Amino acid sequence: MSRIYFVVFIVSIYLIIDVYVFIALRSITEGMNPVWRRATLIGYWVISLVSLTGVLLYRQIDPKQLGNLRLYITTFFFVLFIGKLFSTVFLMLEDIRRGVTWLVNLFPFVEEKHSTSRSDFMHKSALIAGAIPVATMSFGIISGAHDYRVRKRVVHSPNLPKAFDGIRIAQISDIHTGSFFNKTAVAGGVDLLNEQKPDLAFFTGDLVNNKSEEAKDYLDIFKKVGAPLGVFSVMGNHDYGDYSSWASPAAKQKDIQNIHEMHGYMGYDLLLNENRTLKVDGEEIAILGCENWGTGRFAKYGDLSKTIQGTEEQAYKILLSHDPSHWDAQIKPEHKDIDLTLSGHTHGMQFGVEIGNFRWSPVQYRYKQWADLYQEGNQSLYVNRGYGFIGYPGRIGILPEITILELKRS
Repeated sequence: MSRIYFVVFIVSIYLIIDVYVFIALRSITEGMNPVWRRATLIGYWVISLVSLTGVLLYRQIDPKQLGNLRLYITTFFFVLFIGKLFSTVFLMLEDIRRGVTWLVNLFPFVEEKHSTSRSDFMHKSALIAGAIPVATMSFGIISGAHDYRVRKRVVHSPNLPKAFDGIRIAQISDIHTGSFFNKTAVAGGVDLLNEQKPDLAFFTGDLVNNKSEEAKDYLDIFKKVGAPLGVFSVMGNHDYGDYSSWASPAAKQKDIQNIHEMHGYMGYDLLLNENRTLKVDGEEIAILGCENWGTGRFAKYGDLSKTIQGTEEQAYKILLSHDPSHWDAQIKPEHKDIDLTLSGHTHGMQFGVEIGNFRWSPVQYRYKQWADLYQEGNQSLYVNRGYGFIGYPGRIGILPEITILELKRS
């Protein structure tokens, strides 16, 4: 029953916002041809109610058969709602001004009375304010979702063996196959990665959103990621099925096992709190793979002590750990012998501004290290912005990334 009350409450808020925007739309269409005006006003309600109905029926849509339809419904609803919300905030600010003016006009000593009615200018401004985020988010879906960018950085370390000086590493993260809607574009990103001819490749977690079945149609695409020294991977927080309902704990564990096997099918050496030794010309470095570990509400499956076991004598260590909050929480204070950590997880919130060396995203208020290269002493952290997306099926400003790191001995 509480769920019904919640749904009724949300729908009521949605309809109130709809009415608010409709009043502005009705005002600015007064001068239109009557037929076109009627079509515009009726069309507004048809689109709005169809969108709302789709969201209310979301759970009845089979994700296996109509997964893309679920994505389109939620995206359409979300984009429209954000636009209407912007318009409503604009109109409410104007109504606050009108309310203050009305109160001032009540005082007898006010000789010149001011109008308390909304102007057509304010109605038009409110609708424009709503149209801007709708247009921006639509562009972020059409253009930004698969606008893969290769970001190249050089990482220096005095501990790097000479045989590995100049080695090129490719990193991708946060694939989130359950959100994809364009296989051709996804495959194009993998081709772009391979064109960089990396010596070594890493995937730092989140193959799926919720369940292993999401990845089936994309395994042969990501199987093409190749590097002569190997492709290594770890699990991300979404790969453990923690955000889904399961018939039993055994069913959940079976799905996790499916994901493990998918990494193997793609040719990725999945590291589950373990490590590998990489040898070139008689010299070695250690590749460490820690299961997901992050601060806050995220489950901690990682065991860093177990992960590094047996690598104490290695001169240079690369750690794959999905969540960058791990760096400040455990890696820096407790394991200063880990030279380079590679993470993802934040997606750069899929929204922000990047101009030259200037970067800003709301996610930086949650994660101190949220994108690009961070260095402290002889330790470095690189946070990949993510290959895919989740929730909003697009990116605005913070574009999907293929990282190429060149290791240099300093």
